[in-house]
Amino acid sequence: MAELIDGRLIAKELRAAVKAQVEVLQGYNVVPGLAVILVGDDPASEIYVRNKGRAAEKVGVAAQTIRYAADLSEAEVIAKIAELNADPAIDAILVQSPLPEHMNEQHIQEAISPEKDVDGFHPENVGKLFANRHGFFPVANTPRGVMTMLHHEHVELAGKNAVVVGRSVLVGTPMFALLQRENATVSLLHKYTPDALRHQLLRQADIIVVATGVPELIKAEDVQPGAVVIDVGINRMEDGHLVGDVDFAAVEPIAGKITPVPGGVGPMTIATLLETTVELAAQHHDVTLEAGWQNI
Repeated sequence: MAELIDGRLIAKELRAAVKAQVEVLQGYNVVPGLAVILVGDDPASEIYVRNKGRAAEKVGVAAQTIRYAADLSEAEVIAKIAELNADPAIDAILVQSPLPEHMNEQHIQEAISPEKDVDGFHPENVGKLFANRHGFFPVANTPRGVMTMLHHEHVELAGKNAVVVGRSVLVGTPMFALLQRENATVSLLHKYTPDALRHQLLRQADIIVVATGVPELIKAEDVQPGAVVIDVGINRMEDGHLVGDVDFAAVEPIAGKITPVPGGVGPMTIATLLETTVELAAQHHDVTLEAGWQNI
């Protein structure tokens, strides 16, 4: 039976570390500033943005949410981003997805200054990630949060065989790069991967990270005994209950470690967002934070 990786507990530890570094910044009269832009009235986005604001307040990050109607023009959003780019009180900018269909998400991402790109989606930051550049730059929060979980659980990555299922820019693609940076051998699977090959690669994996949005895609026969299984998916079924992209009941007896849904990766995304916000604030104000504070 697998050991559960408690994302809520790890996120709590990370938020405590973030709060301690906010206090360091306050000693230099710096209050980290986070601006979240929400366009439209998507119910899930409303909940997520509200949770971000509450979490920010608890650790001492000054967060503001800027709400717009769904019929706002793309040009108006970009103009607001330009204003925030120039605002010294704002260290981190996030535009909540999904955006209305008439907006080009890539244009929005590119409008955010790379130095305030808390989501790590700007092409300059993505390029640094894949070029394996040293030094701090923002990285997508969910895959970075997964890496924090793996480190917290002392999962060895160097020399291991890892499989990432799903290639979105939000999770799968940066997850692939982050695992490679730590010397894992990584396969990236997607909807065009033939079933036989997908099954073969999964059965050889020491570490599996799944982010597809397909409920219970990964079955018991896809997982070798003792594998570490990270389920990023969260899917609401017709009866209202939540399931991941992994068939938890079938896989949990086989895996060595596994994340539950809910309570696994989800809490780490907001905690990591706050972590990145504090790092950006320190960078902007030339403040040196405590060494190794992220190592929880």
